Amino acid sequence: MERSVPGLTDPAARRRLNQGGDAPIGAPCAHGANSNGSREGRVTMTPQTDPSKPHVEHEDKPWTINIPGHPPRSDSPEYVASRKQMHKLVDSLDHPFYGPEPVEDHHGGGLWVKDDQGWFMVRNMAGIEWSAQFCADPAKVDLLRQNARRLYAGFPDAVEELGIRELLDTPITDADGVQRWTDSICNASVPLAKKDHSAELPKGGGVHHYPSPITEIGFFKRDDFILWVTDDAGEPVAVAPVDRRGSGDGRVNVLFASEQSPLHAELHKAQAKGQALVLDAGHAVARAAFARQA
Repeated sequence: MERSVPGLTDPAARRRLNQGGDAPIGAPCAHGANSNGSREGRVTMTPQTDPSKPHVEHEDKPWTINIPGHPPRSDSPEYVASRKQMHKLVDSLDHPFYGPEPVEDHHGGGLWVKDDQGWFMVRNMAGIEWSAQFCADPAKVDLLRQNARRLYAGFPDAVEELGIRELLDTPITDADGVQRWTDSICNASVPLAKKDHSAELPKGGGVHHYPSPITEIGFFKRDDFILWVTDDAGEPVAVAPVDRRGSGDGRVNVLFASEQSPLHAELHKAQAKGQALVLDAGHAVARAAFARQA
């Protein structure tokens, strides 16, 4: 079912919003690390919004950001091709990090390579979100290209199958080059399930809502440790143990607390002093984090 977005009247844009991809059209996740790429909340745009001018967007949940003017977003031929290519790669694999489908394509700087065991992915130093290209320095983006080119020197078969020889060999010197790289299979290529990409708690801790150093814990944590717990106020809190398994230490280190959580102010106060916010083993949040290990 397509969602109605006030002010978004172009049918093609509505299709892109509902089909998925790296970030919903009009959702603020395309504009910054602290932005919200959720398809769960209703995105409201002023009907008279002109994307070439500064404007404001908001959702039902409390946040407001100012968005610099930028050209209307559209799916470039490079992005259409890289998205198709990424799904083809994912469909050929049986690996918990790369699927299974359905997955969304994250502009996360993924570099797909192939050895005698098949395809796998590594990540470049940085990924470029679609709208971040408009503040990108071509010379710095070219360093990402050079980094990828050096890696792919060891995987000539992957270069040929992906068809990226020219992309890797062409210096990035202007906005067109940045755009081409941003939407290429060398950047818009990290497959993430919706819960890990664009979902908001409690449906998932997506990278477009929460800091990556926290969301990435979900890929390697033990299944019986609960990363995201709910505090007494019903707000999401992310925690990690303070010591290794078997130590008998049931305390947890608070990594994230929503602004509505009573722990939010405590966390920022501790961080301002260069300290961690550690909760005793008897704290309800700590008990919830270890509940599956009881």
